[in-house]
Amino acid sequence: MPGVEKWNWENAAAGALSGFSTVAILHPLDVVRTRFQVSDGRGGSYLPLYRNTAHAIYSIGRTEGLRGLYAGFYPAVFGSTVSWGLYFFFYSRAKTRYIKGSDQQLSPGHHIAAAAEAGSLVCLLTNPIWLVKTRLQLQTPFNQNHPYVGFSDAVRTIFKEEGWRAFYKGIGSGLFLVSHAAIQFCAYEELRKIAVNIKGRRERTDAKNDDEILNSFDYAILGGASKVAAILLTYPSQVIRARIQQRPSSDGIPKYLDSWHALSETARFEGARGFYRGITSSLLKNIPSASITFVMYENFLKLFKVSQKTDSARA
Repeated sequence: MPGVEKWNWENAAAGALSGFSTVAILHPLDVVRTRFQVSDGRGGSYLPLYRNTAHAIYSIGRTEGLRGLYAGFYPAVFGSTVSWGLYFFFYSRAKTRYIKGSDQQLSPGHHIAAAAEAGSLVCLLTNPIWLVKTRLQLQTPFNQNHPYVGFSDAVRTIFKEEGWRAFYKGIGSGLFLVSHAAIQFCAYEELRKIAVNIKGRRERTDAKNDDEILNSFDYAILGGASKVAAILLTYPSQVIRARIQQRPSSDGIPKYLDSWHALSETARFEGARGFYRGITSSLLKNIPSASITFVMYENFLKLFKVSQKTDSARA
């Protein structure tokens, strides 16, 4: 497939644009999810106790205003834009390498390998951004620590107080979450094949490629369904990572020392339910998020392809 590799920059650009759009629309639910994830329900925390997602949004809006609902927005936008851009770029490159000139479709195993490879690289490059985002989202008026004043101040303060290694807290859980992306993209690719086959037979279309068969509604359903599967299977790792990435108390002692400590403490005091705290807000945020991301990604990619074909025809 000689034409596949030249689309890599378009994949990156489409992924970055879709990631930015998604965060801008759904960020308040991400704040709520993060606060639920680190709340162990035992009290003694600087975080208020929320009854449910609606109560959390209402409480944050009432006590902290719009600024509270959009806490950590800038690193979230930056991180999501960079992450999705890099992810689609690395994913596209990996698929191209696995195809190796063959006209046959990739197997589910190849899709998982490509997704895992892309996810690992993105995780290593962006973990510092997500740590800062988590810290900013957990800031409330009740914090005992001196608050971070924005993204750059958070970076400087973390480096000064905790050193560069602090930026890679939760990297182990983050790398485990690579399986989340692998599951999501494998599910998306396989569901996409099924949708193309079903619509192609039903409509008896003469379309030569998937772009002419599937529409935005199809991409939305495929993106949302693949995200649900990934969330249900990997959500506990997200909870563990969020808990590890919390800011240490005013005396400099972190609540959880490492992933194993967070895992054992959560299991001991909260049971299985503790590993799924915030999953409602996560689903409410991530199902439409994934739908929007894949719809915009596929449509941006179509626009880039059309634009390049037009430029080639003019040349």
